[in-house]
Amino acid sequence: MRPSRRRAAIAVAAVAVLAAAGCAESERGDSGGTTVKDTLVFGVAGDPKVLDPSFASDGESLRVARQIFETLVRPEEGGTKASPGLAESWTPDATGTTWTFKLRTGVKFHDGTDFNAEAVCVNFNRWYNSTGLMQSPDVTPYWQDVMGGFAKNESAELPESLFKSCTAKDAATVDLAFTRVSSKVPSALMLPSFSIHSPAALKQYDASNVSGSADDIKYPEYATAHPVGTGPFKFKSWDLPNKSLTIERNDDYYGDKAKLKTVIFRTISDENARKQALRSGDIQGYDLVGPADVEPLKGEGFNVLTRPAFNILYLAINQKGNPALAKPEVRQAISMAINKQALVDSKLPPGAKAAIEFLPDTVEGYNPDVKKYDYNVEEAKKLLASAGASNLKLRFHYPTEVTRPYMPNPKDLFELIAADLKAVGIEIEAIPLKWSPDYLNATTSGSAHDLHFLGWTGDYGDAYNFIGTMFDRQKDEWGFNNPELFAQFKDADSTADQAARVEKYKALNAKIAEFAPGVPISHSPPAIVFGKGLTGITPSPLTDERFVGATFQ
Repeated sequence: MRPSRRRAAIAVAAVAVLAAAGCAESERGDSGGTTVKDTLVFGVAGDPKVLDPSFASDGESLRVARQIFETLVRPEEGGTKASPGLAESWTPDATGTTWTFKLRTGVKFHDGTDFNAEAVCVNFNRWYNSTGLMQSPDVTPYWQDVMGGFAKNESAELPESLFKSCTAKDAATVDLAFTRVSSKVPSALMLPSFSIHSPAALKQYDASNVSGSADDIKYPEYATAHPVGTGPFKFKSWDLPNKSLTIERNDDYYGDKAKLKTVIFRTISDENARKQALRSGDIQGYDLVGPADVEPLKGEGFNVLTRPAFNILYLAINQKGNPALAKPEVRQAISMAINKQALVDSKLPPGAKAAIEFLPDTVEGYNPDVKKYDYNVEEAKKLLASAGASNLKLRFHYPTEVTRPYMPNPKDLFELIAADLKAVGIEIEAIPLKWSPDYLNATTSGSAHDLHFLGWTGDYGDAYNFIGTMFDRQKDEWGFNNPELFAQFKDADSTADQAARVEKYKALNAKIAEFAPGVPISHSPPAIVFGKGLTGITPSPLTDERFVGATFQ
């Protein structure tokens, strides 16, 4: 995501941040640097986009949000199933459209106000009643992915809202009503974007006052300096010039209190610089460990945690980008041209798998019998010729200054795939762009892109969260309109019976494979690393690592 900096600068800056945090008590770390007993400095690849998770879809914003905020339902630690969060239990009515949540009592927000059913309704009504720029998919991406539209849609392209109403029955009981049965409820409510905020803070800092324009969004003060949740940590400061964000222990937390006093997220964009900062003791952990660094860091005694593979790296094909890409034979030829296994073997971490569909095999609905496009250069050439596309020229976007859990080194991956495509006669125009905002803007809107890398890390353990997020409606990323496919998704999502829904997901995966909107490439088990004396953090397939249990031994 971001420019590299020299190791010396990292060391000086990290020490300065620790001093600013008031952490004078320190001890000599095993790695030879200075660590602090009650402070964790964690190296991140990029700055958070925003502190209000209602507006966030990037991993760094959501990492911070998971420490400060809580949701009604949260993932089980180290897994993907829904478990109690701010709600202790939940049950549907006979129709499956109204869910009753029994809430925890005695919980307070960081500002000292009470968490209760009324607070839950304030939050859901805030999202549901969004207007203006709040209805932009760039501002409320997850609300729209899960709930669709709003109380009053300002765009004809927005669907009817899945959410209908929130009713506080008493202080500890709330009913959430939906317009139809959906597979997304209750699992999707564990997304950080559905975190419950202090109503008093939302009002005080005018949290929904998003201004500017679609090209220049300006977030309110709440989203940049005053996030208030119920979590085990609370926000302290965000020093953008020095690339650091600090949270501190919430001593009034209702549950097991954090063992650390302070966590500092320090942006170190360069992967090698993060590694050297860990080795010198200037940071005590970082995410997105390079595949080649996993075993060496383990050998040096660092605590390398490998997450289960719960993601997909794909090559998207924009059917509006070039008329030839609207032909299934051309898209299928592109699939056959790519040697996925060679890419997995040479560029991805141990345990990575070549993908045959846009869903990991650990999720119910995975279909091992979908149409497969085995690597076959000659067959790819024949398909291109039969489609009149033997001299195809394509614009291939790839991101720079970024590392993602599913995409450890975009440039290396681009070079391998571009070489495969050239081998079947496709001419490639390379278009490297900075990840945010240039690359994301270029590849998710308009028709100027033909091919590009993107991926997805699952948010919860339902197939819809993968394939539905990508293909259940028209999206500029893919550039196609397939009403039959969209209707099939709607039918699956509204199927209440789990076993029947899983069979419909299998059928959807088969249809997607036949349609070939893009090329599913791989599933990778990303790694996160901590210092030799730091324990108490469980790796999560959802990247939902909680720092509340972290401690230095």
